[in-house]
Amino acid sequence: MPTIEKKSCLAPDGVTIVYSAAGTGGTALLFIHGGLADRSFWDGQLREFAAKYRVLALDLPGHGDSGSDREIWGLPAFGADVLAVVRAERLKSVILIGNSLGGPVAVEAAFLLPGIARAVIGVDTFQYLDYVVSAEEARKRAELFRDDFRGGVREMVASLFHADADPAIMADAERRMDRTPPAAAYSMFLSMAGYDMEASVRKLAVPLRAINGDLYPIDLAALRETKPDFDAVVMKHMGHYPMLERPDEFNRLLRATIDGLLR
Repeated sequence: MPTIEKKSCLAPDGVTIVYSAAGTGGTALLFIHGGLADRSFWDGQLREFAAKYRVLALDLPGHGDSGSDREIWGLPAFGADVLAVVRAERLKSVILIGNSLGGPVAVEAAFLLPGIARAVIGVDTFQYLDYVVSAEEARKRAELFRDDFRGGVREMVASLFHADADPAIMADAERRMDRTPPAAAYSMFLSMAGYDMEASVRKLAVPLRAINGDLYPIDLAALRETKPDFDAVVMKHMGHYPMLERPDEFNRLLRATIDGLLR
């Protein structure tokens, strides 16, 4: 069993970022969780891949053990947080792996890591690109989590799994997400307004892949119009967190995806 270290560094704005690290290898795998989640969602992948790679998973500010005293929120800021971890670890080659919100965070980080980022792998994200959250929608979502945080988390978790998903896995995800400070969730959701993921993906200079569930259909043809080299694997009868629901199958698909990129 690999030893997983708990480490920390500072974001550009001084917020403390806590991350886990294990293993060694020429190319690192850096795992980025989704909104309201934390680095523990990737524990199974750190254990699985540490024998061959340097593996890391961070808590984005406002999540898990990282700080939340930040004035400017948003995907570019989260991308800079990933950059801070890469610099702290002195990584020379990294594949960025992001679940949900972590997918666009990985894209933003890749812009800051020319010559170091080898690829971006999304996990149940990038289903479609041509949707921009309006200021009104962002405000309503943010206020839901500000005014009834636990109710918002319950509603969110229920929408991220198939109806017959394991209740214990759902309850565990909800328990971990309940740790997020409501004020941080409010600021984060508010900051999503106006983000143009299609424009960002169009500028991405490294390969883009995805391993998705089928709860939310993916428009592969439209995605390839924006990013011609894009490819995705869809896991049948799978929700938003394949690394929690069917970790062995997910790890096999992730390993194959990484091997294909590194070839």
